[in-house]
Amino acid sequence: MESTKLLPPTETIKPSPGYTLIVRCIIQNKVGMLGKVTTAIGEAGGDIGAVDLVEFQKDKFIRDITIRARNEEHGQQIVNHLKKVQGLEIAGISDRTFLLHIGGKIQVKSKIPLINRYDLSMAYTPGVARVSMAIHDDPRKVFQLTIKKNTVAIVTDGTAVLGLGDVGPEAALPVMEGKAMIFKEFADVDAFPICLATKDVEEIVKTVKIISPAFGGINLEDISSPRCFEIEERLKTELEDIPVIHDDQHCTAIVVLAALFNALKIVKKELNYIKVVIIGIGAAGVGTTKLLLKAGVRNIIGIDIYGVIYRGMKEGMNPIREWYTEHTNPETILKAA
Repeated sequence: MESTKLLPPTETIKPSPGYTLIVRCIIQNKVGMLGKVTTAIGEAGGDIGAVDLVEFQKDKFIRDITIRARNEEHGQQIVNHLKKVQGLEIAGISDRTFLLHIGGKIQVKSKIPLINRYDLSMAYTPGVARVSMAIHDDPRKVFQLTIKKNTVAIVTDGTAVLGLGDVGPEAALPVMEGKAMIFKEFADVDAFPICLATKDVEEIVKTVKIISPAFGGINLEDISSPRCFEIEERLKTELEDIPVIHDDQHCTAIVVLAALFNALKIVKKELNYIKVVIIGIGAAGVGTTKLLLKAGVRNIIGIDIYGVIYRGMKEGMNPIREWYTEHTNPETILKAA
């Protein structure tokens, strides 16, 4: 049975664009009915966006009301509360986030228009053969004469997607599409999702090396720890002609360090005099720790499911955790306060 109890009001969790519903409402044509509908939404804690008139009839009108909720459960409870309004019939409910993803979010588009057969003969056969031979004679020309110089492969195995965990390569694809949109929108870089149906380190490394001729850079994404560290290090060594970066490590670390710089300016402190606590020693936690150490932070304490990480601990050890015990917690704190 669906819950009709309203979620308690909260000041910390606000309605989010990520949980936006479009509710098609058939409303009796009576004075005050629209006010009753909007009041019900407000009582349930919903945030009203657009109110669009779809159709008007003698005894009723149909409106699409856009409502932002706090989460999926809250969205359902708003709908359940609306159903109690006399004179209102709900004809349909759409989730704007899912609508945005229908058919995918990215596409391949030609840069050069093909207006006539002469354009086609240069872009494809027979003219393209001359370009292929030029690259064959001088492989460095691939960066000049193809998309390679502006193309990134976003590679994942779907084992550590957002906060969802191991959801698999297919479920990771919407996230990788979103990352490709960010590359294009903010840097005008063409990026393509490469979602691999394997968790084997050797297969991932081999596959990325095999496809690397088409790309100017490799962006590893949402690969679980500790495999992600080995995959990145090997690819950085074995792909000498193009850069390799692991987003969860390095990009997260850059954002954290930038925020820390700004915070320290406000409190008038220096990096080498502060104590930093890192909660979670996965890819992001380790990458952030390494960058903070290079920036000058001297005292970092890591905490994970085993508690405080310290030199000499035995629980859950692997090469990355060994490194962590040797480079952090200089005061050898054994437990959290």
